[in-house]
Amino acid sequence: MTWSVSSCFITLVVLFLWRVDEIAEACTCMIVHPQRAFCNADVVIRAKVVGVEAVSGNTNYDIQQIKMFKGPDRDIHVIFTGGPCRAVLETNKEYLFTGRLNTDGTVHVIMCDFIHSWEALSDTQMRSLTLRYQSGCDCTIIRCTSLPCPISTSDECLWMDNGQSRPWDNIACIKGGDGSCAWYKGMAPPK
Repeated sequence: MTWSVSSCFITLVVLFLWRVDEIAEACTCMIVHPQRAFCNADVVIRAKVVGVEAVSGNTNYDIQQIKMFKGPDRDIHVIFTGGPCRAVLETNKEYLFTGRLNTDGTVHVIMCDFIHSWEALSDTQMRSLTLRYQSGCDCTIIRCTSLPCPISTSDECLWMDNGQSRPWDNIACIKGGDGSCAWYKGMAPPK
């Protein structure tokens, strides 16, 4: 190989690897507490995947809606995913999905959304979907991976995430009557 051909080849390899790294970086997801995922989503739904169809490089999942926790006052029949961060789902499996509502009535999800097998959720987390998460959407959950992690206002809950606990061990951050937020762990709500 001549010097100019090998120089071009090396340049192309470097550009390719840089592009692959950029695509991989685009799919890096932050760990989000389920309550924050609930509050940030347009739609929170329990559904069973009943079919799948590839459409122009994207995937449409036909779903059977079981319960709408947050979203429009109508049934959702299709969940759409696409791009480099597409979610991969199993047919005949029930999930809890959070996602964005498209104007055509479909729900768009990506791998960074909160998508979990329904059977993997705890009873407490299932109850929080209907009883607690919505009441804490005015609160801010601050993720802390190493101390110190100060909170700056009374509407914040500090979530200690050391990588060993499940994200919902602190069940719900709820605003009390005095306007401050605190973790609700199955006891009386904060005052």
